Amino acid sequence: MDIGIALAEVSVPLRIRVFKRIMEQITVPISEQGTLPEPAPALQHFEAPETPQQKALLNLVFRSMKRTHDLFYHDYGTLPELNSEADNLWRSVKLKSEYGSVKKEVSEAKRKKEEELLKLPMNPANVIGSTGEGSSRTLAITAGVAEATNEKDGIDLTAPNRSEDNTMRAVLPARAPVMVKPKWHAPWKLYRVISGHTGWVRCVDVEPGNEWFATGGADRIVKIWDLASGKLRLSLTGHVSAVRCCKVSRRHPFLFTGGEDKQVKCWDLEYNKVIRHYHGHLSAVQDLTIHPTIDILITCARDATARVWDMRTKAQVHCLSGHTNTVASVISQEVDPQVITGSHDSTIRLWDLAAGRSICTLTHHKKSIRALTLHPSLFMFASGSADNIKEWKCPEGIFIQNLSGHNAIINSLACNEDGVLVSGGDNGSLNLWDWKSGFCFQREQTKAQPGSIDSEAGIFALTYDQSGSRLITAEADKTIKMYKEDENATEETHPVLWRPEILRRKGY
Repeated sequence: MDIGIALAEVSVPLRIRVFKRIMEQITVPISEQGTLPEPAPALQHFEAPETPQQKALLNLVFRSMKRTHDLFYHDYGTLPELNSEADNLWRSVKLKSEYGSVKKEVSEAKRKKEEELLKLPMNPANVIGSTGEGSSRTLAITAGVAEATNEKDGIDLTAPNRSEDNTMRAVLPARAPVMVKPKWHAPWKLYRVISGHTGWVRCVDVEPGNEWFATGGADRIVKIWDLASGKLRLSLTGHVSAVRCCKVSRRHPFLFTGGEDKQVKCWDLEYNKVIRHYHGHLSAVQDLTIHPTIDILITCARDATARVWDMRTKAQVHCLSGHTNTVASVISQEVDPQVITGSHDSTIRLWDLAAGRSICTLTHHKKSIRALTLHPSLFMFASGSADNIKEWKCPEGIFIQNLSGHNAIINSLACNEDGVLVSGGDNGSLNLWDWKSGFCFQREQTKAQPGSIDSEAGIFALTYDQSGSRLITAEADKTIKMYKEDENATEETHPVLWRPEILRRKGY
């Protein structure tokens, strides 16, 4: 030890004198006190050492006494006081870093439990209370049981307490919503029949200026008709097989046609002749559409592909492959999905035009999809098949509702600004629907013109004019029929024969 080393350096008599003098200065002996006394008051009159050896020895002795005092101090084993600010900071950091996810899960579980309690019907006895007079009451569902309970218990359940009524009303779910009431639409009536084609009329489209419309048929001729009078203006020949589709450009004086001869033609209506051909399809062209803002043409055919063409250079931009059967219908819009196709493989595909790949595939239909149409103002589209007409919401292709009741192969769909969706069937049936509610407010059956058999009463294509007030149909009896709204019809003369359904249809 330090004391032993220091004591060994000085003489024995000097060590004895130093210890005696220290012991004499202490007022209370250690043997009588039992604990180490406080040295400070006793050593106030201690004589200063004279030599350096004495100073070193005295310093070592005092250090030894201090260590002994610290060792036998009464609260030596107690911990020091904690810093409250540092402790709170440490706890908050640990709570967030180690138990943050647990805290979120607990709060989420509580929230879900509260939502389930609000959604599900609860036992009325539990809502009123579990103790006291309220818990002994029994709420009956039927009137007979309620009367029997009232007679037995002598409690009037027909006039419950106001506070209990408010509690029940707040906790129990509201009355189940029903089908949306359809908007009243005037009935449509036939006012003109146009004949001129010598074969099935397979396609029709109206010019953007709303002055004329074009039709194409199985007689390989494209005809242009005056919309106001219904008179023939022009006949265009060039296809070597049936003309299946036609579309008038909104930004150019061009008419595009496609036929079963695998050809897609661009007609210049200023010179009334073909100026471009688009080659690439391996089978009959079924449908075509024009992009509303850019010079892009999209066609679809029996080769299970849809092809995107540069309108001016005739170059193929994309080949949209993925369907496993005939692509029967195609539509285009300004924003994604810019191209939507329907196929005989019972699927609808939404395409990314920039990447040339499929975004989404809708498999809700069970039969071939022959018709697609866009809503003029809503960001929605409809598809027609032999099983149902379905409405979808863009851009994800969310299913909205079924329009059931048109029990036929649906060849064409069209919709106007008023929300009147019209579907044309292969058997000549024409159904008009309210878009929002999905209610069919009118059913018509076309009649084949004299000289045709009944099986030729079929509708291949239909479209509205630019105002949405006239409907044009292309039919299998080689005629073109035009419909318009009945001006004399009112809600009193033609009321909506509507009865709400139990199941609520999905809203949008």
